[in-house]
Amino acid sequence: MELLAQQLITGIATGGIYACMALAVVMIYQAIHHLNFAQGEMAMFSTFIAWQMLAWGVPYWLVIPLTVALSFVGGVAIERLVIRPLGDAPVLSHIVVFIGLFAIINSLAGFIWDFTIKPFPSAFGEGSRFGGLISNHQLGMIAVTMTVLLMLFLFFRYTRVGLAMRAAAENPASARLVGIRVGWMIALGWGMAAAIGAIAGILIAPIVFLEPNMMLSILLYGFAGAVLGGLTSPIGAVFGGFMVGIIENLAGTYIPEIGGELKLPIALFLIVTVLVFKPTGLFGRTVVQRV
Repeated sequence: MELLAQQLITGIATGGIYACMALAVVMIYQAIHHLNFAQGEMAMFSTFIAWQMLAWGVPYWLVIPLTVALSFVGGVAIERLVIRPLGDAPVLSHIVVFIGLFAIINSLAGFIWDFTIKPFPSAFGEGSRFGGLISNHQLGMIAVTMTVLLMLFLFFRYTRVGLAMRAAAENPASARLVGIRVGWMIALGWGMAAAIGAIAGILIAPIVFLEPNMMLSILLYGFAGAVLGGLTSPIGAVFGGFMVGIIENLAGTYIPEIGGELKLPIALFLIVTVLVFKPTGLFGRTVVQRV
């Protein structure tokens, strides 16, 4: 029973990271109806920026807001300079650009900070709580993730900008008719997705260590969570991220054939299964277009 409780808590902690990545993926998908394959690399680059500031002696409490702010600006800049000019270009053009962004950001991080693995300090210190059932870092991951998700819920539910962003994502044409600047709402969505990714990177780096390829598997888990919950449902993406974290940990613990080496294929299996049997996800809606 203790092992089960520990794996559930670990699954919730890592699932929170997957939920953040899934939410970032869904935010961009709702804005431009394409999956951003460079989402993980953007988060990785932000984490390297945080690591560099820590190496320079900047206090941890200042590093996090600075990194989030810089990531937000970077996300807006990428949308304005790279994505916006594409406009209504074919899907293949967007895919090629996203793959290009992936390669450029990954190589740039390796060029600046090299490809060696670097330890990343935890903001919550060492040690554990509740008789070793949960580590301080895992507890901090859960607390930060829940706080971020709550703030996003309040932002999109009760603020004018949040409501405008939802309207721009749901129906751009109608949003323009009521005076909403849809282009800038999309740019804000990119900025917020980059900021959320930065938080996810900072939280997961002490566990997986810091290197240019650290977010590849995390992004796949985020995609799995987004597909499981539904690419049209932010709440579903969050739920899916937590579910992927729990399923991954329980399967790796209780199915000997899976172990630690085959955890990643679980995410791919979930993606394929959901797309085959319920393409809209558990909480997604079927989009009907009049022709």
